[in-house]
Amino acid sequence: MRISITGGAGFIGSAVIRYLIQNTQHDVLNIDKLTYAGNLESLSDIEQNSRYYFNQIDICDATALEQALNNFQPDVIMHLAAESHVDRSIDGPAAFIQTNIVGTYTLLEATRKYWLTLTQDKKQRFRFHHISTDEVYGDLKGTTDLFTEKTAYDPSSPYSASKASSDHLVRAWHRTYGLPVLITNCSNNYGPYHFPEKLIPLVILNALEGKKLPIYGNGQQVRDWLFVEDHARALYVVATQGIVGETYNIGGHNEKQNIEVVRTICQILDELQPRADQQSYASLITFVKDRPGHDQRYAIDASKIKNELGWVPKQSFETGIRQTVEWYLSHLDWCHRVQDGSYQRERLGVQQS
Repeated sequence: MRISITGGAGFIGSAVIRYLIQNTQHDVLNIDKLTYAGNLESLSDIEQNSRYYFNQIDICDATALEQALNNFQPDVIMHLAAESHVDRSIDGPAAFIQTNIVGTYTLLEATRKYWLTLTQDKKQRFRFHHISTDEVYGDLKGTTDLFTEKTAYDPSSPYSASKASSDHLVRAWHRTYGLPVLITNCSNNYGPYHFPEKLIPLVILNALEGKKLPIYGNGQQVRDWLFVEDHARALYVVATQGIVGETYNIGGHNEKQNIEVVRTICQILDELQPRADQQSYASLITFVKDRPGHDQRYAIDASKIKNELGWVPKQSFETGIRQTVEWYLSHLDWCHRVQDGSYQRERLGVQQS
């Protein structure tokens, strides 16, 4: 097949592309605007592969999208391009409205025009897979409740509201126009190549630099943690085996309080790279004022994708977080290039489709 990935230079998108190139024989087109969170260095292992192509395109640019789709002729489009940082959405929501809502609309229309040009056989095989988040469901009040595919949407932040809107647009294009769509909603991802503004890489890098480890509120907010490589595998399963029009929740079965996550990272760092003063990295933990509208608990019921498509995560949180810390310790040069912005000045040479 020929698979087009939007946002393929981002954290999850790059993991999907690495998985596809390394584990399948499909051709892959990466469509990415290369905003601050898009880093082609995350694809350095596969960038020279003859099945990988890259187009630097803003998903709000209809003309460029239409040309790229017509040139590449994808069988599957996996839409991961999004603004995704909650704190940034609170400080500046406009970019989230533009990318997540207007961009998704623009991509849907470009896709629909392309889809209508296909032969009947190719049209039947085509899939548009929209990748979303569990944050669209809002806040779980109980300690045992789980998000299912039927949970009503109740987003709390500008980010999650913009993603909820994009989900609704995708469903509308399926019902109104017949576009063959799939939607997945995932829990919190973590793993290699995660942008340093997110909790886990931020804690690792701050700890190594002897900086404070800031935790919102009391740190008892609960998230379900999903190793990014497990997520990439799940997305491929849905894109190739999922039933058109269906939604699949993808979770890691790893509910942890934020404070637990941070303390676990500190324990691993204490073991692998002890501080010179012999104090635990946990002594750097600092509680800071909670952010507005902070959801207390997310938790995914991933039984549908398990029962219908046979996917289960391979990594527990304990194995995944150790791999993640070890990866950051051995890739500090990558981290420093992200932190000082030099990665944005070095555009790697890859094929243009």
